[in-house]
Amino acid sequence: MEQRPARSPGSVRALDPRAVRTIDRDELKAKLERGDDVRLVMALTEWAFRAKHIPGSIHFNSPEEMLAALQTDEEVVVYCSNVDCLASVGAYFQLVGAGFANVRRYAGGLQDWEGAGLPLEGDWAR
Repeated sequence: MEQRPARSPGSVRALDPRAVRTIDRDELKAKLERGDDVRLVMALTEWAFRAKHIPGSIHFNSPEEMLAALQTDEEVVVYCSNVDCLASVGAYFQLVGAGFANVRRYAGGLQDWEGAGLPLEGDWAR
Protein backbone atom coordinates (compact mmCIF):
# COMPACT_ATOMS: atom_id res chain seq x y z
CA MET A 1 0.00 0.00 0.00
CA GLU A 2 1.40 3.36 -1.05
CA GLN A 3 1.89 5.95 1.67
CA ARG A 4 1.18 9.57 0.95
CA PRO A 5 3.12 12.39 2.56
CA ALA A 6 1.39 14.12 5.45
CA ARG A 7 -0.20 17.47 4.66
CA SER A 8 -0.99 20.33 6.91
CA PRO A 9 -4.72 20.89 7.42
CA GLY A 10 -6.17 22.95 4.60
CA SER A 11 -3.00 22.98 2.49
CA VAL A 12 -4.72 21.44 -0.53
CA ARG A 13 -8.11 22.89 0.20
CA ALA A 14 -6.94 26.50 -0.24
CA LEU A 15 -5.71 25.72 -3.73
CA ASP A 16 -8.71 23.65 -4.75
CA PRO A 17 -11.23 25.95 -6.48
CA ARG A 18 -14.03 23.44 -5.87
CA ALA A 19 -13.66 24.05 -2.13
CA VAL A 20 -14.43 27.77 -2.45
CA ARG A 21 -17.96 29.03 -3.06
CA THR A 22 -17.86 31.72 -5.74
CA ILE A 23 -19.96 34.48 -7.23
CA ASP A 24 -19.59 35.72 -10.80
CA ARG A 25 -19.43 39.30 -12.02
CA ASP A 26 -23.01 39.46 -13.26
CA GLU A 27 -24.51 38.19 -10.01
CA LEU A 28 -22.31 40.52 -7.93
CA LYS A 29 -23.19 43.49 -10.14
CA ALA A 30 -26.91 42.69 -9.80
CA LYS A 31 -26.63 42.45 -6.01
CA LEU A 32 -24.89 45.81 -5.81
CA GLU A 33 -27.37 47.47 -8.19
CA ARG A 34 -30.33 46.17 -6.15
CA GLY A 35 -28.71 47.37 -2.95
CA ASP A 36 -28.65 43.89 -1.42
CA ASP A 37 -27.21 43.71 2.06
CA VAL A 38 -23.83 42.25 1.15
CA ARG A 39 -20.45 43.10 2.67
CA LEU A 40 -17.93 43.38 -0.16
CA VAL A 41 -14.40 42.91 1.21
CA MET A 42 -11.27 43.73 -0.78
CA ALA A 43 -8.55 41.40 0.50
CA LEU A 44 -5.53 43.41 -0.61
CA THR A 45 -3.35 46.05 1.07
CA GLU A 46 -4.60 49.44 2.18
CA TRP A 47 -2.49 51.04 -0.54
CA ALA A 48 -4.17 48.90 -3.21
CA PHE A 49 -7.59 49.68 -1.74
CA ARG A 50 -6.92 53.42 -1.87
CA ALA A 51 -5.70 53.09 -5.46
CA LYS A 52 -8.88 51.41 -6.72
CA HIS A 53 -11.67 49.18 -5.55
CA ILE A 54 -15.20 48.16 -6.47
CA PRO A 55 -17.70 50.76 -5.19
CA GLY A 56 -19.14 49.81 -1.82
CA SER A 57 -16.09 47.76 -0.84
CA ILE A 58 -14.55 47.74 2.60
CA HIS A 59 -10.99 46.91 3.59
CA PHE A 60 -9.39 45.59 6.75
CA ASN A 61 -5.75 45.81 7.80
CA SER A 62 -5.71 42.41 9.49
CA PRO A 63 -7.73 39.21 9.72
CA GLU A 64 -8.51 40.06 13.34
CA GLU A 65 -9.94 43.43 12.33
CA MET A 66 -12.05 41.75 9.63
CA LEU A 67 -13.44 39.11 12.00
CA ALA A 68 -14.26 41.72 14.64
CA ALA A 69 -16.08 44.01 12.19
CA LEU A 70 -18.25 41.46 10.38
CA GLN A 71 -21.12 39.37 11.73
CA THR A 72 -21.26 35.62 11.12
CA ASP A 73 -24.78 35.84 9.68
CA GLU A 74 -23.92 38.51 7.08
CA GLU A 75 -23.52 37.78 3.39
CA VAL A 76 -19.85 38.43 2.60
CA VAL A 77 -18.10 38.52 -0.77
CA VAL A 78 -14.29 38.66 -0.81
CA TYR A 79 -12.16 39.61 -3.79
CA CYS A 80 -8.66 40.69 -4.72
CA SER A 81 -6.88 41.48 -7.98
CA ASN A 82 -7.60 38.48 -10.25
CA VAL A 83 -8.36 34.78 -10.40
CA ASP A 84 -4.75 33.83 -9.50
CA CYS A 85 -4.60 36.09 -6.43
CA LEU A 86 -4.80 34.02 -3.25
CA ALA A 87 -5.48 36.89 -0.82
CA SER A 88 -9.24 36.46 -1.27
CA VAL A 89 -8.91 32.70 -0.85
CA GLY A 90 -7.13 33.28 2.46
CA ALA A 91 -9.82 35.73 3.60
CA TYR A 92 -12.51 33.26 2.51
CA PHE A 93 -11.07 30.45 4.65
CA GLN A 94 -10.50 32.80 7.61
CA LEU A 95 -14.19 33.71 7.55
CA VAL A 96 -15.48 30.17 6.99
CA GLY A 97 -13.18 28.89 9.74
CA ALA A 98 -14.63 31.50 12.11
CA GLY A 99 -18.17 30.27 11.49
CA PHE A 100 -19.34 32.54 8.67
CA ALA A 101 -21.92 30.58 6.69
CA ASN A 102 -22.61 32.87 3.73
CA VAL A 103 -19.22 33.70 2.20
CA ARG A 104 -18.30 33.67 -1.48
CA ARG A 105 -15.28 34.68 -3.51
CA TYR A 106 -15.46 36.91 -6.56
CA ALA A 107 -12.52 35.20 -8.25
CA GLY A 108 -12.22 37.58 -11.22
CA GLY A 109 -11.57 40.47 -8.86
CA LEU A 110 -10.52 43.93 -9.94
CA GLN A 111 -9.14 42.75 -13.27
CA ASP A 112 -12.44 41.18 -14.34
CA TRP A 113 -14.55 44.08 -13.01
CA GLU A 114 -12.43 46.75 -14.67
CA GLY A 115 -12.09 44.71 -17.87
CA ALA A 116 -15.88 44.71 -18.18
CA GLY A 117 -15.87 48.52 -18.03
CA LEU A 118 -17.61 48.62 -14.65
CA PRO A 119 -17.03 51.54 -12.27
CA LEU A 120 -14.24 51.70 -9.73
CA GLU A 121 -13.49 54.08 -6.88
CA GLY A 122 -10.12 55.27 -5.60
CA ASP A 123 -7.20 57.53 -6.41
CA TRP A 124 -6.33 55.63 -9.61
CA ALA A 125 -9.85 54.90 -10.78
CA ARG A 126 -10.69 56.27 -14.22
